[in-house]
Amino acid sequence: MSKLSLDRILQSQGFGTRKYCRTLIEDGEVAVNGTVIDNYKSTIDTDGLVLTVFDEEWRYRQHVYIALYKPTGYECSRKPSHHPGVLKLLPEQFTWRDVQPVGRLDHDTTGLLLISDDGPFIHAQSSPKRHVPKVYQATTAEPVTDALVAQMLSGVQLHDEPAPLAALVCAPKGEHQLEIVLEQGKYHQVKRMLAAAGNHCNALHRSAIGGLQLADLGLKEGEWCYLEEEQLGLLAAG
Repeated sequence: MSKLSLDRILQSQGFGTRKYCRTLIEDGEVAVNGTVIDNYKSTIDTDGLVLTVFDEEWRYRQHVYIALYKPTGYECSRKPSHHPGVLKLLPEQFTWRDVQPVGRLDHDTTGLLLISDDGPFIHAQSSPKRHVPKVYQATTAEPVTDALVAQMLSGVQLHDEPAPLAALVCAPKGEHQLEIVLEQGKYHQVKRMLAAAGNHCNALHRSAIGGLQLADLGLKEGEWCYLEEEQLGLLAAG
């Protein structure tokens, strides 16, 4: 059980500065478990807490773990340079919480992207030592051949890599379609591996991380959802 003043709770949940949060409370814009409270010094138990701010409910979360169905045209950077950042797809509260993408997808790649404000979680998920499999669907410029699949599975040499990199799975799904499973997470890895194997990646989609399947989340492009404990556990499963 943890108790905090109401203004600190609002600030921790991304509703703005402490001063602004106090104003919201004093103006009667905040309800705690259905009851309006206008004293920002009120001490509230955060266990099971549901806030209502501007008539919208928000469950208290010490940290947030988010799955986003990333569309094309967005950069996975908090300081994007050529395209809008993916954080623009989330409510403003999350920016105040200092969330950040867990790893990156290229601006023209779609699919499952994790976002969080939990530093140890971000570090653990991003660490190459974890070897969490990630599943991609690649559309190739040239037809898929047995030789291409064999190269992807045996390993291709990429520039600046000390050893060849191999896919865990490389399965043809159509004349120009491949399902590729990787666990290394190198920069532009799928695209670079296909290029090194003599083909070109026209489109790329990430459908799963570990045992967490994007299709199971019921999201459309640009939509997001919270990940709960059971779903977070799937991230370690292959």
